[in-house]
This record gives sequence, C-alpha cells and structure tokens, in this order.
Amino acid sequence: MRTSTDYLASLDDGRRVIVNGAPVEHVASDPAFAPIARTIGDLFDLAADPRNGMQVIHQTVGRPVNRLFLPPRSAEDLTAYRTAAQVWADHTHGWVGRSPDHVGAFVAAFSAHPEAFAQEHDLRDNVLAFHRRIVENDLYVSYAIIPPQVSRTSTVQAWEGEFIQVGVKHEREDGIVVRGAQMLATGGAVADEILVSCIKPLQAEDSDFAISFTVPANADGLTLYCRRPYAPSVTSEFDYPLSSRYDETDALLVFDDVFIPWENVFVYKDVPGLRKQFFDTAAHVLGNWQAQIRFATKLRFLAGIARKIAAVNGVDKFPGVVEKLGELASLVSVVESGVLAAEHTAMPDEQGLWRPGAAALYGAMGLQSEIHPRVIEILRDLAGGGVLQVPSSVHELSGEQTREDMDRYVSSPGLSGVERVKLFKLAWDAIGSEFAGRHQQYELFYAGAPFVVKGYAFRNFDYDTPTRTVEQFLASYDLSEMPSAELGQVTA
Repeated sequence: MRTSTDYLASLDDGRRVIVNGAPVEHVASDPAFAPIARTIGDLFDLAADPRNGMQVIHQTVGRPVNRLFLPPRSAEDLTAYRTAAQVWADHTHGWVGRSPDHVGAFVAAFSAHPEAFAQEHDLRDNVLAFHRRIVENDLYVSYAIIPPQVSRTSTVQAWEGEFIQVGVKHEREDGIVVRGAQMLATGGAVADEILVSCIKPLQAEDSDFAISFTVPANADGLTLYCRRPYAPSVTSEFDYPLSSRYDETDALLVFDDVFIPWENVFVYKDVPGLRKQFFDTAAHVLGNWQAQIRFATKLRFLAGIARKIAAVNGVDKFPGVVEKLGELASLVSVVESGVLAAEHTAMPDEQGLWRPGAAALYGAMGLQSEIHPRVIEILRDLAGGGVLQVPSSVHELSGEQTREDMDRYVSSPGLSGVERVKLFKLAWDAIGSEFAGRHQQYELFYAGAPFVVKGYAFRNFDYDTPTRTVEQFLASYDLSEMPSAELGQVTA
C-alpha cells in the first residue's frame, strides 16, 4: 500500500498553487504546506501498517487495500469502517476536517450506486473506474462543490459575466473544456485529485454548470488560490502545536479552459443528476458519518484540554466548574451517541450498501452549529486569563535571563512552568489563534449553513409516527365524554 514516501514524492508534479501572489515551487517542502503534507503522509503510513486494522483484502485487486475507500456491505463492514476511520481521526485529534477518507466515502457510495450516473448521459462506468483507481492507488481526493459567493440569492445564469461558476465552455469528441471557478477545496493543494461538482441547488437554465468531474491537481490551466496559510507564521511547534501540524489549506479553483476527458466526467449538463449523486447514492450520509466520527474525536480532545486546565488551576472540585465540565461531557456524548446510533440503526439499501441511520446522523449534525461554539465557550471560560498571560515564545522558557522567572511565576503546584505554558499554549491554539478562528468558522459551515443542516434533520426524522400518536390521543376524548357537571362549568 501507499506510504508517506510515495505520497510526498507525488506532490512534486508541477501543480500551480498560488500563495502571496506567486506560485509555490515545491509544495511538499514549502513551509505553508509541508506540515499538513507530513500529517497526510502519516495517515497513509498508518493505513499501510497491518497492525492498525485498516486493511482488507480486495478480491478484484487481489491484495490489501484501505477499507475506508470501500462501500460497507454489511453491519460488520460498517463497524470496521468506523474503527478504521477512528484510527485516522485519533492521529489528527479531529483537527483535519478533509482527510482522505472524507471524499473517499463519497466516491465509495457513488460506486455502490452507479445507476445514479446513468440518467441523461450514461456515465456509470466512469464512476466505477475512478473508484477503482482510488482503491488501487490510495488516492487523496479533495472536493470543491460550492460556487463562488457572487450572489447567494440567485444561481449562475443570473450573474453578470461569463463562466464565473465553473461550466462547460465547449464539448469535444474526447471530452469537455471547462472554464470558471469553484470553492472550497480544503486540502486541494496537497491532494492527488479534486472532485468538482455543485451541491447548491441549480435551476434548469443552469445546465451548462450542472457538471461533476474529477481533475488532477496538476492539470494544465488549473490554478489553486489558497487563503493565507497559518503554518509559516508560527514561531515554533511548542508555541502553536496545532497550527504547526494541521493547517489545511482552503483553495479557490480557477479553471482556464481546462480539458477534462470523458472518462473523468460523472454528471454532464444534468441538474437533477447533481442531487442524485449526493443523496440517491447515500454519499452524503456516509461522507458525513465519517465527518461526525472526526468531529466527535475533536470534541473529546477539546474536553480533555478543559479538564486538564481545571485540574491544573485547582478548581475542578468547585461546583460551578463541575457543572461546566458536566455540560461539556454531555455535549461530547451527544455527538458520540449520534455516531453510534447511526451505526446501530443502519440498514442495507437496494444495492446492498449499508447506510448509517439518517435520523441519528442528521440529528447530531443539526446541533453542530450550537454544540461546537458552546464547547469553545466553556473552554474559554475555564482557561480564563491563563491563555493571555503566557510568555511570547518558547525562548523565555529556555533563556538564561528569563528561565528563572518563568519557573517561579508561571508554574502551578505539581506542574513546572514549562508544562503549564505548554498546556495553555495548546489551549490558545485551539480557541484563540487564527487557526482556531478558521476552525470555528469551519465547524459552523462545513456541511452547509445551519438552516440547511437542520433541514436534513427535519426531512430524515420520522415525524409521521409521533404525529399519528398525537392525533390518536386527541381522538380518544371529546366533549361528549365529559361529565355533565364539568360540561356545565365549561359552558358557563
């Protein structure tokens, strides 16, 4: 299976990544991308080690492959999938939101429902071939499935200007040529390929933009414009332990007449087909189940920071602090329970894909925009001014002229100044740094605006049964059954 050495070497392929107005020459070694590239490489090494339980023998391929890239075909498969996803989530402590298993889950579900890609154009073989390529080569696929935010009140046909959202400029015998832009390719700069599509509902007149395809990150004419990377500005791993490892780069993709061979096209000028690929195939359910496994892991990590700070400050027996830690435990447990309940209520669909229970999954997801900010708020409250009164950098802890003051004034009972500063630096990187700010925004909107996510919860909850129960209860009594004395009182 693929290792970190293989993966890192593959990034030096001529891809056009722009940071600070200039192309990045070597992505794998550039300070902006080397840390996250190493982290992704670690994930491939974990999967390649049989001791981690992430491998399964693929009958067609004839050798071990990463089970996270395969559709679960039984309850046992689904449990094994969760266990494997947990290995990767534990390694990043949930701070890498678009690890290779995220889009990998989407494509795995695509492959289980090729009929969804045989609508106006029969492109099912393309999907199956792409899935096999991911499985055989351990590919890291990112995606960009949101149009540029030119207008959020209309779709692309109403926008001024030609090909703002990526669309088909013209068709060739051997493929299509696309022009325009799409966002938000998290991890795109260090991915092998990028799945480009549109999850925002389009209108019938938007058919030129109703496309889904995959493109290599180094395709001719493709430019990735990244937001400002945080990793290069950190002073040390000690000062910014999260920013220095897990800074995923979000990118705007700009297509300047990029050629896409037909074999890489999955949906072509088919507005209903865009929705079918995500929802008829269960890709949205499986991909977001992976995301909730990751999210629960991150919440546990944040809870661990909060518990440690309370203990270090000697306040973990105070009733008010215990109440906050109890609330934190409840919030984390809600997400963890949603993950397990979705697994417990999973059922096979008509194609044999085991779908995590949508009501449990979307029920937990629907609260994410409230749970994450509340967890951060509790951690902020418990950290107090401790995250502000820390030395500017690790140098104060090691310098001859400053070390003595740090040891004397910054320590806690049973904890050295170095260890205390280390803890509060971690807390700041989780709640107050620019990296932390990006994560707070990410968790609010990674699955769409909160009203969209709550809409998923509404549509997948069984309201019919409780509504019938209420109606049956209402029908169990009426005015005629009231005692005459009571009826007289009501009439009076």
